[in-house]
Amino acid sequence: MKSRFFNLFRGTNDGFNPSRALALAGIYGGVLYLAGIFALLIRFDFAPGPGYQYYYLLWIGVVFGKLVALSFLGQFRGLLSYFSIPDLRRIVMAMLTCSFGLLVLRYLPASGFSPPRGIILSDFVLSVGGLALVRLAFRMAREGGAGRSIGRRRPVAILGAGDVGAKLASELMAKRGLGIEPVAFFDDDRSKQGSSIHGIPIVGVIDSIKAEKFRLGVSEVIIAIPSVTPKRMKEIISLLQEVALPFETVPAIDQLATGQVKVSHIREVRIDDLLGREPVTLDQANIADILANETVLVTGAGGSIGSELCRQIASFNPRRLILVEQSEVQIFQIEQELVMKGYGGVVLPLVADVLDEKRMDWIFRTTQPAVVFHAAAHKHVPLMESQPGEALRNNSLGTALLARLSLKHAVDRFVLISTDKAINPTNVMGASKRMAEIYLQSLFTSNPSATKFMAVRFGNVLGSSGSVIPTFKKQIAAGGPIKVTHPDVTRYFMTIPEAVGLVLQSSTQGEGGEIFVLDMGEPVKIVDLARQMIELSGLRPEEDIEIEFIGLRPGEKLFEELSHVGECFESTSHPKIMKFLSQAQSFEEVTKIFERLSDQVYVSEASQLKLLIKETVPEYKPYLV
Repeated sequence: MKSRFFNLFRGTNDGFNPSRALALAGIYGGVLYLAGIFALLIRFDFAPGPGYQYYYLLWIGVVFGKLVALSFLGQFRGLLSYFSIPDLRRIVMAMLTCSFGLLVLRYLPASGFSPPRGIILSDFVLSVGGLALVRLAFRMAREGGAGRSIGRRRPVAILGAGDVGAKLASELMAKRGLGIEPVAFFDDDRSKQGSSIHGIPIVGVIDSIKAEKFRLGVSEVIIAIPSVTPKRMKEIISLLQEVALPFETVPAIDQLATGQVKVSHIREVRIDDLLGREPVTLDQANIADILANETVLVTGAGGSIGSELCRQIASFNPRRLILVEQSEVQIFQIEQELVMKGYGGVVLPLVADVLDEKRMDWIFRTTQPAVVFHAAAHKHVPLMESQPGEALRNNSLGTALLARLSLKHAVDRFVLISTDKAINPTNVMGASKRMAEIYLQSLFTSNPSATKFMAVRFGNVLGSSGSVIPTFKKQIAAGGPIKVTHPDVTRYFMTIPEAVGLVLQSSTQGEGGEIFVLDMGEPVKIVDLARQMIELSGLRPEEDIEIEFIGLRPGEKLFEELSHVGECFESTSHPKIMKFLSQAQSFEEVTKIFERLSDQVYVSEASQLKLLIKETVPEYKPYLV
């Protein structure tokens, strides 16, 4: 019976429960009545005269008024065993309102009810204290029960004694079911040393963990510095690996700031924590100007870039967000994610192939998008090298079709997601994207007052499907070897959210015909990336996991370039975005070449198609068999 009563207040549903509300009214009413009686007794030194006996009955009415105030402030909807500062604030507000009401009654001659001011004041203090103590008692019982259910908790050290570290410690202490007990803080701010947070001592600087590990009995470390630089993160990880301490970290600062996750959602340190860069500041107002209350269409909506475009676009409150994707599995996943985030009334998922002209024409005609982000593409370099016809169909001819439909249906902006491999290309994938850029520029030049066509180039994105990082993870999980093409090969890397944010920012700056290039930072040697991923897995390069060099594959470069010969670039209003300007080719000539390509993709050999591409992209250096 006791367990059943307590369980009434331990659930997870925060909605209205009549049984729980009735039980809460009984508990609250009892506490409030006793508070009023004790206030009376304290006022008269526990010996009130006969004239005050009627207060015992009248106070029932006061308690009823207090219960009404608590109900109005939602205190019968919450769970009794969950108690925090907002709940305390509501209790204080309810009791303060009732005490003020009692003061008003006291000075109304016709009320017939005039309790002394000392009783009103004491009652306020006792009521707030009594309700808070009851709520705290239930919370402690809940947390204590969770702790008993898991047995011994593992001791951890928290690196970072700032706001995030303090909140993490608080949540870990409250959520005993996680089985983690914070025992020490380490922070490089020496002024904090010797202090404590929530009773947990700040032992020393981060580097001192090596000396303190055994004294404290620490078995694990949580890095609670979400704004830490990649360089410092590497130093911390090297230290922790040296002392053989497992480590995890809190979510990124942008996720914490937007409320996507809580600090207690600790995770393993990922490679993007080491390769990441300073957070990019976006002009949210400019982006909202072109997306808010507009219909926006995203092709390739289920892919790595397309899905992140959908996430970020949805946050700008478009009138409608059209998701176009050939894979029903991928489009279902991103649609469900957006529905779970509360965007179900905005999202329209459509399974469609961007090469299907009739289907795409129907989509444009019925949805009338104002902005199109074209992310659908074939992007795997070796696969496309062996079947250039497919790269040309999807990346070049598909883009041309969507561009013509955008012009036909008066789309305001069309943004092509391009690649740094389109610069002086040595592979079909890059060359097909370069052809798409050429088509957009020539189409805009022939219709300068209509749709604003633009392209955005960027490098590899961390963790995207088919990229090197998921491949390396699988090779490490299989025990190696990690296969790297060449010891000197380098690539530019960006995080997916950063790349997409800058794509949205670029779209606000385009007036038509531009090619935007994102600042991709410093190039990263792939062999260094492989070594870091092995170390993050708790293994040693060349000892536990071998690195094998297999040679460059057809169409691959040792390093990526930033611009074509003859392309002029200029800065934009955003420091992370550059704008490239080049002379557009004649639309009539480009159209003829695209028509020839369309006729040849199924009948020509791979090498013939590559030579045909070179007629349009003279800087292309094809790999011919």
